[in-house]
Amino acid sequence: MNYRLGSRKTIEFLLLIECCRWSFTRANGEEIRALARRADWRRFLDLCSRHRVEGLVQRCLRALPLALPSEIARSLSKDAAAIAEHNLRAARESSRLLDAFTAADIPLLFVKGLTLSKLAYGDPFVKMSHDVDVLVPGDSIARAAALLDQLGYRLTLPAATDSAPLERWHRQRKESVWRSPDGLTLELHSRLADSPQLIPGIGVHSPRREIEVSPGIELPTLAADELFAYLCVHGASSAWFRLKWIADLAGLLNDCSAQEIGRLFERSQQLGAGRAAAQALLLAAATFGTAAGSDLQRRLGRRRADRWLARAAWAQMTRVAEPTRVRLGTATIHLTQLLLLPGLGFKLRELSRQLSDMRS
Repeated sequence: MNYRLGSRKTIEFLLLIECCRWSFTRANGEEIRALARRADWRRFLDLCSRHRVEGLVQRCLRALPLALPSEIARSLSKDAAAIAEHNLRAARESSRLLDAFTAADIPLLFVKGLTLSKLAYGDPFVKMSHDVDVLVPGDSIARAAALLDQLGYRLTLPAATDSAPLERWHRQRKESVWRSPDGLTLELHSRLADSPQLIPGIGVHSPRREIEVSPGIELPTLAADELFAYLCVHGASSAWFRLKWIADLAGLLNDCSAQEIGRLFERSQQLGAGRAAAQALLLAAATFGTAAGSDLQRRLGRRRADRWLARAAWAQMTRVAEPTRVRLGTATIHLTQLLLLPGLGFKLRELSRQLSDMRS
């Protein structure tokens, strides 16, 4: 293990990390068993919920197996079943969306969710995802919205009371939020980063690959280089305050050599991921040992801004409560966003964007 970024290394948090690690490494489980003998299971269950990794944890603990308190086992089993059921519904709905958008000649990509779960863990139904996230061209928002309306979706954000055209909303923000007829949430993205200056070249026409998420259902998602850069920026947008985000990235990189991870990092810089990629890799090394001890980790660790961003993310991840549930808890997150690209110009534009979002 390699936990050098900060403190708050409780037994329960370390156990949570190791259970997530098992989902993509299939380690022998001895360290998990040793931690489990010392764990407060009620506290551990709360952490599972806080970091939204119940499906990963249930799969690990069931496979080893461990003798859990009955109420903890029941709770994890119930949560994992709910995740799988939700993801199965999402797979069917994603297939319907893909067919409809293809027939309407609107380019579509699926990001995160089912495709990422399959790539990172080999199982599209184990990762918790509250939303179906899709990406369309920015100039197709009106057509995409009309099609969603035909499919029975209801726009929930912006609210119905907002009279501004949806295209104007999307010029200021990366997504709108919709609700399907059977209650699934869909995020319709016109870009993948809050700041237009981050990963500006990654879009619906970027290199892609098809991922089979269920028999007969293949969904298009980003190719490896673009997906890595996007996940780094996505995690950085919330300072990685949930373990599941860095677990997804570590799972995706598990079979990559340190040399390949270095190549992905360099490519992410060309794609505009900025310091988000360094923050992500330092955090992945500290939690899951991803490329730990490599020349790349040592090089990134010598950069002051990258170190600070990684430590800030570690502090957010290890808080007992989500920062979004604490008064002024997101202040550090907003501060880290200002540092994702160097230069005063980016900081001023990012601050302006944040203030605009707060006013709306």
